[in-house]
Amino acid sequence: MLLASLSPTLTNVPNLCYHALPTTKASIYEFLTGRYSSPHTSEVTWDWTEPQTVGKTMTFGARFFQKSGAPYPVSDGDGILIEILHEGVKVARTLEFSGNSPTDVNLVRCSFTVHKSGTYKISIMVGGRHIRDSPFIKSFDPGPIDPSKTGFMHYTSTVVFPSGSKHPLVIETRDSFGNLAPYRADHKAFFKIKVTAAGTKERYNPTTQIIYNTQDKKLVMYIKIDQKGCYQAVVSYGDVKLKNGEFDILVLETGEYNKVIKNVYKQKSSVWHMARLLSLNGEKLEKPKKVFVYISPKQMTIKEFCFKIYRRKLCTFRVCPWTKFIFNGVSNQFDAPTFVIEDGSQQSVELAAQDRNIIAATFSSFLLKSIGGSETFNDKRDFFNREIQSFHDRRSHNTLLLKIERSSLLSSSYKVTKPLSVNDWCRRFEISFIGEQGLDWGGLSREWFELLGKELFDPNCSQLFTRFTDNPQGLVHPNPKRPPDKKVKLYEFAGKIVGKCLIESAAKRTQLVKAKFTRSFLAQLIGLRVTYKHFETDDPEFFTTKISYIENNDVDDMELTFAEEVYDTQGQLVKVVDLIPNGSKIAVTNSNKLRYLDALAQHRLVTPVKDEVESFMKGLSSELIPENLLSIFDENELELLMCGTGTYSIADFKLYHNVVGATASFNRVLDWFWTIIASFTEEQMARLLQFITGSSQLPPGGFSELVPKIQLSSAPTYNSLPSSHTCFNQLCLPDYDNMETFHHMLLIAINEGNQGFGLV
Repeated sequence: MLLASLSPTLTNVPNLCYHALPTTKASIYEFLTGRYSSPHTSEVTWDWTEPQTVGKTMTFGARFFQKSGAPYPVSDGDGILIEILHEGVKVARTLEFSGNSPTDVNLVRCSFTVHKSGTYKISIMVGGRHIRDSPFIKSFDPGPIDPSKTGFMHYTSTVVFPSGSKHPLVIETRDSFGNLAPYRADHKAFFKIKVTAAGTKERYNPTTQIIYNTQDKKLVMYIKIDQKGCYQAVVSYGDVKLKNGEFDILVLETGEYNKVIKNVYKQKSSVWHMARLLSLNGEKLEKPKKVFVYISPKQMTIKEFCFKIYRRKLCTFRVCPWTKFIFNGVSNQFDAPTFVIEDGSQQSVELAAQDRNIIAATFSSFLLKSIGGSETFNDKRDFFNREIQSFHDRRSHNTLLLKIERSSLLSSSYKVTKPLSVNDWCRRFEISFIGEQGLDWGGLSREWFELLGKELFDPNCSQLFTRFTDNPQGLVHPNPKRPPDKKVKLYEFAGKIVGKCLIESAAKRTQLVKAKFTRSFLAQLIGLRVTYKHFETDDPEFFTTKISYIENNDVDDMELTFAEEVYDTQGQLVKVVDLIPNGSKIAVTNSNKLRYLDALAQHRLVTPVKDEVESFMKGLSSELIPENLLSIFDENELELLMCGTGTYSIADFKLYHNVVGATASFNRVLDWFWTIIASFTEEQMARLLQFITGSSQLPPGGFSELVPKIQLSSAPTYNSLPSSHTCFNQLCLPDYDNMETFHHMLLIAINEGNQGFGLV
């Protein structure tokens, strides 16, 4: 009768409940005598006291007892579930069943890493039932303020305000893991600003006031300067400069400031100021010229009067973030402050002008208006997306069906999109693969973009792009030696596909370009001048063996000329190409070697792909993306805009790696490894990948396309730093006492190792 009355209850217990169903005499006996795990008699001990800050490995233990009160021996087959949630997202954890001591047979230890501040919900269940007091709520505070992660919101490199007024600078305080961190003023660490007059080392002490909002963790530093002029400022926390803590300050008289604001508001194109031209095309002028500086919302032009009638244009600078002002001291000859203008695409100029500060303030105000009011990447990206949506709002947004032949993806896609108008490119594509069933609810279009991106940009596919190195993680560059059937028109098509991806992303249908472009190619897309420094990222081997050697050594005895020798595949000299007019007759010396290296960069990185870049730009900017919007980014930011930061799938990593030297102790370290990196930020994952492979970017296909695959191997050391062999994609992990020590050592290795520490 007892069993009959119990059976309805027992049949409702899930199968994973601690051998719960009494189907044998032994199990019935254990059930009746209380020799099974009881959730209500379990105990939890926490290895930390509250409050705790982020950045640590946390461990706690749960002991399980029988109904009778005796310890219950636990194993991973007892239906014990420990789940940790932070903001609804599961946190990776490692479980260890039973300790080494006989008294720990009923112990389960759980470890997890904490990088995000806030509350964590910890559920401990047996057979689907919570133990006593579960779920537990644990809170973790942000770490101390980290100046390298702390910076200004809506940052601008030039701050303009009238004299005698208080100007607010908003600072977002963050810890080393990116959490908003509280500010507590004390005598050890506080925010301070150092101000010097431009072109001198003369200190100026502005009036400052700091107000901290504890609710949103934002700090406002008000600065007041009574004396008009140009200043250079550095804001630091403690003795460490903030991540964007260096900027210029232009203080104008109230009347001058109001005039600048009025000109910018009205977008006047006739604003001009007189100046003296001191240098042009990188050379000092023996006799400085009287010139006029014209500023409009789009460009700044320097002109001179010829015969007192005709205005001749000397040079033009675009109003964009990479046009920079360098403020110097006062010219004794003209009793006027001097400044240099450079934009990375042409030779700099030096000017002296009484209205220097007004010129720079007008330019800066036009610039901020054109890029949305801030020079941070996130703010510029948001502004770009808003402008793209506004630019295409008047166009049709209904869907457009494209029928694609999967077996000839590139040619089929090119053929079907060739007759499309700009209006059609702005419509939402609906993809149908010929001969395949399926409706496109977004998945087929994403697949098409991904497959087409691989065909266009993977050197192993269409060969439209190539690498300067055999490394499969190398950056890709237009291929001037592509197969004869790959016409230059395909680059225009590639540009349109990239433009389409940007339009999709602006419409919050994120579509990233799966490619890693050379920095010199990206620089050409936005009009930046390609220099020899681009070799460092684009062709590292050539940079190391030739460029860096010439840059850092005496070249007078090298017998170099401004010419490049071209050899065939057999090593025979084919021809000698002049890098500049009559270059083979001009010797390279220590005084002109940087000019030689820049000429070499033009010869190798720019000239061979001129047609390809022009065709790509025609597809990208002339039809889909306004060129002035592209120009608000530099080459690194443009890659982030088009390609994203890259996503790192831990599940993908687990599928595509090899383990060398697996032992019981090393398997324990591997379990800790997966637990630790599961809580890594994207930046930490990028650093880990760079530590292992030498590159922070994955191939388009993710971990599966790494050659060779990442090898996780046991190192014959103990409690020491991990090391890596980047040429083999190998990470060597020592044995550790506990997960907290391992976590600490791994962070040191990946943060310092990318600068030469721990790499082999």
